[in-house]
Amino acid sequence: MAKLKLRGKDLIDIGYPQNKSISIAIAAMLKHYKREPKEKVLRMLKEVLHAPEQFKQDGIFGKIAETLTDVKKTEFRKLNANRAPFTIFGENEIESSAKDQLYTALKLPVSKAGALMPDAHHGYGLPIGGVLATENAVIPYGVGVDIGCRMCLSVYDIKPSFIEGHKDKYVNILEKQTRFGMSEVHGRPNDHEIFERSEFKDIPFVKKLKDKAYKQLGTSGGGNHFVEFGIIEVTSQDDVLKIPPGQYVGVLSHSGSRGLGANIAKQYTYLAMKQTPLPKEAKHLAWLDLNTHDGQEYWLAMNLAGDYASACHHDIHKRIAKELGARPLAIVENHHNFAWKEIIDGEELIVHRKGATPAQKNVLGIIPGSMTAPGYIVKGKGNPLSLSSASHGAGRVLSRSEAKRTLTRSDLKKVLNDYGVTLLGAGMDEAPMAYKDITKVMANQTELIDVIGMFMPKIVRMDKG
Repeated sequence: MAKLKLRGKDLIDIGYPQNKSISIAIAAMLKHYKREPKEKVLRMLKEVLHAPEQFKQDGIFGKIAETLTDVKKTEFRKLNANRAPFTIFGENEIESSAKDQLYTALKLPVSKAGALMPDAHHGYGLPIGGVLATENAVIPYGVGVDIGCRMCLSVYDIKPSFIEGHKDKYVNILEKQTRFGMSEVHGRPNDHEIFERSEFKDIPFVKKLKDKAYKQLGTSGGGNHFVEFGIIEVTSQDDVLKIPPGQYVGVLSHSGSRGLGANIAKQYTYLAMKQTPLPKEAKHLAWLDLNTHDGQEYWLAMNLAGDYASACHHDIHKRIAKELGARPLAIVENHHNFAWKEIIDGEELIVHRKGATPAQKNVLGIIPGSMTAPGYIVKGKGNPLSLSSASHGAGRVLSRSEAKRTLTRSDLKKVLNDYGVTLLGAGMDEAPMAYKDITKVMANQTELIDVIGMFMPKIVRMDKG
């Protein structure tokens, strides 16, 4: 069958107004119905024209319907003269460029409040460690590229001495059951209910990403992502964690939504930058109005990516648990690079946490250090000054390029030996010396969280680097 030929005049002839609805409709039809008869396509477009409200939630026709009912001129958006209220934790340990990024974000017309965590450093859009509350608007780069990136910790009632006594076994488990980077996948991906989600059917852009997401299930990204065995010490009895004080073996993983999240971030950042153009210093903070089709679609896609990231972790931990022949006593999980609808001072706002951990009252989380530094099991205090947030790790003190340029393999080997850590993979950009002192970071957020346990890495698996 011949490829569809559709012109603006065809749509004008059936009653379409001479505005951007025509170009949007033609693009959508050529993308999704390019092999359909022209008469059928025009009939569908006529139905949308006559009853656009009925099509606003449709994955293909929703944007056409929106332009037919709510024609707005895209305007350059100016920043406010004054910043929204904010608090910085551990200010003396944070580079000025990260603070400047927060200051710019606080001047957005949609910004209502913000905070900066003590592990903060420079990023794109919001700084890493930045928290921003907005009114009815979501900022794709305020969420980040690795949507829903998270920590997951499994606690096992296994004696810590087993790690050293059976090191080869534990090394083999990580090498056999974990995959990292762009190309590594499991030979047999597991099925998961996440792939039955309606977003994979209803959002055309997301539908195209399903096959890759299926192949990457249970894998981890490159960079600072890891899966590691370590020793857990629960330091106090806690009603939420419900594990007696003592030492345990733990499996800790850090990764996100893989190609699914990265592609969603790229697509909707592009749309946001078209719809809310901003001054140069703020261009990566472009937002999507949640009353628009694209805003609603991103919100659904973002939540799907976050749940997919969780599914990846659960798959990793399930594989390792099977190899260990044991069931975990508990699993603790938390995510960053996400946006939540939360009530702030009696008003529902969109709270972005880019490299920041949710720390609502009595909510558990994990804050890792580096490959040789301790991580912490924490419980949130719900501090309103941080918008109920805490750091997501130690934070970088050297950029990736600086670390590669200034650190050596011999430096890394010495540190690993000093701490008794076995490293599988990783580049010099992930050397412990590239990170801030986690003990200082924790000291700067005692108002935000309580520490109820620690995790000391012993066998660390990362991408090849």
